[in-house]
Amino acid sequence: MQLTRRTLLQGAGASLALTGLGPRAIWASTQVQFGTMQVQTLSDGYLTLPGDLLFAPMPQDELAPILARHGVPSGAQKSDCNITLLRDADRLVVFDTGSGPAFQQSAGKLTDALDTAGVAPGEVTHVVFTHAHPDHLWGVLDDFDEPFFPNAEHMMGQVEWDYWINPNTVDTIDTGRTTMAVGARRRLTMLQDTITLFGDDQEILPGVAARATYGHTPGHMSFELRSGSDSVMVLGDAITNSHVAFERPGWASGSDQDQSTAAAARTRLLDQVSADQMRLIGYHLPGGGMGRAERHGDGYRFIPENT
Repeated sequence: MQLTRRTLLQGAGASLALTGLGPRAIWASTQVQFGTMQVQTLSDGYLTLPGDLLFAPMPQDELAPILARHGVPSGAQKSDCNITLLRDADRLVVFDTGSGPAFQQSAGKLTDALDTAGVAPGEVTHVVFTHAHPDHLWGVLDDFDEPFFPNAEHMMGQVEWDYWINPNTVDTIDTGRTTMAVGARRRLTMLQDTITLFGDDQEILPGVAARATYGHTPGHMSFELRSGSDSVMVLGDAITNSHVAFERPGWASGSDQDQSTAAAARTRLLDQVSADQMRLIGYHLPGGGMGRAERHGDGYRFIPENT
């Protein structure tokens, strides 16, 4: 596997930011080539999230030194959003669609990212979802509620689809997630005539296998991209940060709907990618999201892709 490029990309918003006229839009892009596949990460911007969303269920006396060691505050968290773009033969595949214009102002930058990468939305052949949270799904529609990727086949795990399309979910989900449920069902309903559903361990496209990593959401999926002997694991939100999730993957995270199931999935993933020395791409990991997991004491550490 060859690292071909790691760059900083600037969208139109960056030049405006320098003059104080608009939000800054700078992001890391890491690109690798292996076998017939070219994999690139593009930024949808970033989210600002309350620290308690992640840290509330964790043992606070043990958490504090981990955060201090990584220079991470316990309060508001800035969380990068990395979308994976796969080029393989005649396929152009996007994993997740970002936030679109209706979530946080600092996110929803995929249009600029694709433009910088020289990709028109109409060229994308497949859109594959890890799960249906706003920062992964809401960008599926444009400002006119039309599909942002008009020519693409859209694909989602059957379990995830069934959960969010169910009209009862909005009444049974935690009240703090009600908006997520309403927004997900509205968008999925608009896709229901064109969606392709799949199950765990299914090869959904040549060289792309779905791996169930339930817990963050009921049907969350990660994806193993393989060509020849090399592979990359697209994690989605199975691992949501580069510090606590690696050092203590078995700890509960407040961002997960089923915290114990998610912790078990996180631990299995880190066991696998570290043992196999497999590259990973995390949706919310820093520096473009690509790197490796390395055993470190009784946990792991994130090794970002080299410059």
